[in-house]
Amino acid sequence: MNKYVDLHLHSHYSDGLRAPAELVRMAADKGLRAIAIADHDSVAGIDEALEVGELMGVEVIPAVELSVSYRGLRDVHLLGYLIDHHDPLFAARLEEFRISRDDRGRAILERINARLSGEKKKNIAYEEVLAVAGGSVGRPHIARVLIKNGHARSIEDAFEKYLEPCNVPKFHIHIAEAIAEIKRIGGVAVLAHPPSISKNMVSLKEIIRNLSEIGLDGLELFSNMCYKEDIIYFNNLASQLGLLVTGGSDYHGFHDDEEIGKLRGGITVPYELVERLRDAQDKLAAA
Repeated sequence: MNKYVDLHLHSHYSDGLRAPAELVRMAADKGLRAIAIADHDSVAGIDEALEVGELMGVEVIPAVELSVSYRGLRDVHLLGYLIDHHDPLFAARLEEFRISRDDRGRAILERINARLSGEKKKNIAYEEVLAVAGGSVGRPHIARVLIKNGHARSIEDAFEKYLEPCNVPKFHIHIAEAIAEIKRIGGVAVLAHPPSISKNMVSLKEIIRNLSEIGLDGLELFSNMCYKEDIIYFNNLASQLGLLVTGGSDYHGFHDDEEIGKLRGGITVPYELVERLRDAQDKLAAA
């Protein structure tokens, strides 16, 4: 079997297009050995993925992507791998996120409908967005309904015309709290797509150094936000700080240029990184 993986996939339980079972089948068709369903602030799709993964010979890594804040930065993303996704306290915390995400979706749609009314266009019912989402509502789901109703030509057009102007901030927790929670449930904490935080490499290096001091375990080295020179830079930084590295496509399924298991420039992610995640989990458990 191909020894490649994709450790960053989203299902319709957050802001992805496809069901977890479909993602597993797609991974199997690609010959991937392992995947991680890392939905935003949700673990609702993991059991479904695990069940289908066992049938199809695809290893499924329980994961989550938390929306966190750090020193005034909003919407930093923290990945938690190999977590106990059945932990009741963690489930209760994620329920806060789910309620907040639902409230945010309703508030965004209310603003969009006000804009549509001003343009003499038909409003969108929240139930229509829920039908598209299948799980927790994300902005791409609203975008799809905007396209379906003829209000936008593409996902990008929907964001430019409606979703960005009508945005409502997400609910966040501080990254130190999120790292501690991931570790409490037996997981490994990894900073998602570092270039999304800052384009200033000097500033970003200092941020990552500080995060490593408060318990960060790794960096998402391979992503569609990283060019080859970025990969070299972050790999060296991870080595200096003793951080492990991971990688994934951040697949949502809404864009034609997204592909499971393959990143910018045809880069693939080796299974060896899953083994390193498990080694890191063992060391954390023994500490």
